[in-house]
Amino acid sequence: MNNIYLSFLLTSIAGLSTILGYFMIFIKLDKNKIISFSLSFSSSVMITISLIDLIPSSLSYLNNYMFIFKFLLFIFFFILGVYLSYYISKQADKNNSNSLEKLGIISLIAIILHNIPEGIITFMVSGVNISLGIKLAIAIGMHNIPEGISIAVPLYYGTNNKLKTFIVVLIAGLSEVFGALICFIFLKNYINNFIIGITFAFISGMMLNTSLKELLPESITYKNKIVPILGFIIGTIMILISHFL
Repeated sequence: MNNIYLSFLLTSIAGLSTILGYFMIFIKLDKNKIISFSLSFSSSVMITISLIDLIPSSLSYLNNYMFIFKFLLFIFFFILGVYLSYYISKQADKNNSNSLEKLGIISLIAIILHNIPEGIITFMVSGVNISLGIKLAIAIGMHNIPEGISIAVPLYYGTNNKLKTFIVVLIAGLSEVFGALICFIFLKNYINNFIIGITFAFISGMMLNTSLKELLPESITYKNKIVPILGFIIGTIMILISHFL
């Protein structure tokens, strides 16, 4: 029983670390530089997570299948993720959302879909091995902070609403706890490598499309070459550090 409480606690700490990214909006610097930095930073976070974590993990979880079938499964769900990201973007355009608010919402959806299975995994690992669960929660908490930035900055500067931004970032953080709750109530006996593998493929497609088609192009429209480059480099380094932890 104690392991269950500790597993929920660790998953909650990891998930709610996302809220720390919210405080980026209080930094008093040039608005355009903050937006440019944050968007390029966010794009590098999503790209790096996809390339070094989600894609390799997806293929690893699908390892029990023949190479061609594994490859086709990965491609199908990867493209499905790309399409969902594209569809959400188009729907936001039809609703006349401004570009920054749209980027915040797309990032939110991608990160929620990423955090739910992450919460499931953190809860399951902590339930089996608390020591490993603590290390995993620290690493996930570190890369949840930049994920919070990727939602908070574009959403705040798109809406100028601090409360709305905080609530949305909080929802993103709680999605990890929601993943743990789903695992505890329904899935602890049913989660398997296939489900995790196709989920990671889907999320990587969504994240890469959001980063390369939305976040990165938007970050370089602010006519400052150094700031987005710096944001991209720092975001990549942070995720690499959290990954190797």
